Amino acid sequence: MAGLFHSFIYEPIYNALAFIVSVVPGGDIGIGIVGITLLVRLILFPVSLAAIRTQIAMREIDPKLKALRAELKDNKDELARRTMTLFKDNKINPFASFLLIFIQLPVIIGLYAVLRSESKSVTFDPTLLYSFIHAPMNASLIFLGVINLAEKSIILALIVGATQFIYGRLIAPKIAAKSGGAASFQDDLAQSMNLQMRYVFPLMLAGIAYYASAAIALYFVVSNCFSIGQELFVRKIHNGKR
Repeated sequence: MAGLFHSFIYEPIYNALAFIVSVVPGGDIGIGIVGITLLVRLILFPVSLAAIRTQIAMREIDPKLKALRAELKDNKDELARRTMTLFKDNKINPFASFLLIFIQLPVIIGLYAVLRSESKSVTFDPTLLYSFIHAPMNASLIFLGVINLAEKSIILALIVGATQFIYGRLIAPKIAAKSGGAASFQDDLAQSMNLQMRYVFPLMLAGIAYYASAAIALYFVVSNCFSIGQELFVRKIHNGKR
C-alpha cells in the first residue's frame, strides 16, 4: 500500500512541483506550491462539483426531510423508504460527499508530504524525478521575496483562519430559529456542528497552519480560496438552471 501511494500519489505531485519550480522566475517554491495546489484542485473539480451540487440540493430539501422525520418518527422503515424516494425525485446522490473525501484524502496527504519535505530544503532528489523532469537549477524558499516558507508565518496563519471562516459560512446549513418547545437531538447536533464549522474549525486550522510551516499555510490559503470560488461558481450555475 505504501508503495502504491508513493508511486501514484507522492511521486507525481513531487515531479509536478519540481517542473513548476524549474520554470517560474527565481525558482520560487511558493509559486510552485500555488501552482500544484491549483492543479490538484482542478483535477478533483469534477468530483467536487458533484459533491457541492449534492450539498446545495440537500439544503433545499431540508424542510421536507424534517417534515418526514416528524411525521414518521415512529416508523423507521417507512421513513427510510420515503427519504430515498425524496432523494431520487430530486436526483440527489447522498454518497457524493463521501466519494469526494475518499478520492481527495490520499491526494491531500501526498501533497502535504511533498510540501513538508520541500519546505525544509531547496534541493530536489533526482532519484525521485522522472527522466523528462530536470531538477530546478535554482530554488528559493522565500515566497515572492518576502515570506520564508521554512519558518512559521502568523500572517499566512491568520489568512488561513479568515478564509476558512468565510468558507464555513458559505457551506454551513442555516439553522432555523427555535419557535418554542424542546429542541430535538438532531436540531441540537446541527446547531453544534454549525458553530464548530463556523468558529472552531477556522481557529484550529489557523493553529495547524502556524505550527506546521509557512509552506503548509500557503497551501491552506490557496486551497481555501479555491474552495470559496468553487462554491460561489457552482451556486451561480445552480441558480441559473432553476
